[in-house]
Amino acid sequence: MPEKKHIIIIGAGPGGLCAGMLLSCRGFNVTLFDKNSEVGGRNRPIRLGDFVFDTGPTFLLMKHVLDDMFTLCGRRSEDYMDFIRLDPMYRLLFSDRAVNVYSDRKKMRASLEAAFPEDGSAGYDNYLKQEGSRFAKLYPCMTRDFSSLKSFLSLDVLRAAPRLALNHSVFSNLGKYFKEEKMRLVFSFQSKYLGMSPWDCPALFTMLSYLEHEYGIYHVKGGLNKIAAAMAKVITEQGGVIHTDTTVTSLVIENKIVTGVRLEDGRVINADEVVINADFGHAMTHLLKPDELKQYSPEKVQKLDYSCSTFMLYLGLGKQYDLPHHTIAFAEDYHTNVSNIFTNKILSQDFSFYVQNACVTDDTLAPAGKSALYVLVPMPNNDSQLDWQALCVEKREQVLSVLESRLGLTGIRDHIECEKIITPQMWETEENVFKGATFSLSHKFSQLLYWRPHNRFQELEQCYLVGGGTHPGSGLPTIYESAHISAKLICKKHDVGFALASHVYG
Repeated sequence: MPEKKHIIIIGAGPGGLCAGMLLSCRGFNVTLFDKNSEVGGRNRPIRLGDFVFDTGPTFLLMKHVLDDMFTLCGRRSEDYMDFIRLDPMYRLLFSDRAVNVYSDRKKMRASLEAAFPEDGSAGYDNYLKQEGSRFAKLYPCMTRDFSSLKSFLSLDVLRAAPRLALNHSVFSNLGKYFKEEKMRLVFSFQSKYLGMSPWDCPALFTMLSYLEHEYGIYHVKGGLNKIAAAMAKVITEQGGVIHTDTTVTSLVIENKIVTGVRLEDGRVINADEVVINADFGHAMTHLLKPDELKQYSPEKVQKLDYSCSTFMLYLGLGKQYDLPHHTIAFAEDYHTNVSNIFTNKILSQDFSFYVQNACVTDDTLAPAGKSALYVLVPMPNNDSQLDWQALCVEKREQVLSVLESRLGLTGIRDHIECEKIITPQMWETEENVFKGATFSLSHKFSQLLYWRPHNRFQELEQCYLVGGGTHPGSGLPTIYESAHISAKLICKKHDVGFALASHVYG
């Protein structure tokens, strides 16, 4: 590279930060712009007085992928963060039983046999064997570039094709291992990580639950937002520049070539390449003029299939409750609740929810004797046309009552010292999440691999995508892989080697 090429990254979310880290390490002049006052995007912290919450992700799955990103920069993730492996990983709460879920296989067998005496742990070992084999075949496909249909002719893709189980959903696929419906839910609710129903999510994503059991789940001391802070630190150590409180209003385009970005104050900053880490739907409908794209025109972006949304409660409590680090509670009629979210786009009186009580593991998130409670309730995205301004107070009261009745958090209202709410509408208007779809585009087959927006954006030159709205998809590990793919493409274009020390990545 005869001269330092300038790379602009729009958005300092997980994908943008990871790309910035990889590219600045390889000698590029990297500049990130983010509208928020702290880096991280939906991975940034929410600070309410002395309480700290993660805005979005709270599960660190496939820690080795994160480790690899630091290794690719000649660094060790452990030098920047304090990781805590969770045991149990989480607790699942049904109306008639509870299941502690472990990555330790002996403990997990015992837990299944206690919760499901009629089936015991039958099928568990076969599930691990078969889904492990599926993962080994499919994951290499998730980490390669699919900018061309020729990608399907690669040996790893051809080997993986029989494992796609095109005629099965995650839920039906699990029927091969488990007869009991609630037992299948233990291994299929993870489809909500993709914002999808287990009855619709492609069977290949059964590997999500396998990954938990194979690699475990981690917490980062101080919250998962510390990952974003660590990546930002690496970028600045490598000479990159991060501008917070700086909004990019549009791409600068000449003859279908992106030459830079325009900031809110009117300044134009030129670049040799631009990486978009903004929410995909928002970027396509706000950073470009309506007539600048064909495949992803505003009308076509509107018609794509999107994930669900979430109703969020962040509660600073003046006491601590006896509650695990992670709890997932299922609606009594889970199937109807899921159908209402994804198909009917209406609210359910009987709803599922997730609670993180990280203070049981991490004493840095709240003052002594107090706790920072994170509550997530899956909701329809904003195609529902629900009036969240009118519904917000009612839904808050509903959620607090359910926390009391199902989790035993008696008198919780009396202990709330501070709180923040994010509704599906607020995800869209305040966080720039298109349709409030917090997991971006859905992961149905017609929106995967080559048919998902490409890492090298197909409609514009000198433009790349990272994040949940491009290949390989949403979730922290896959978002890091999207950054890895895009960074490699940029390096290849500018004839910059991607090898580091003894590691060589194709």
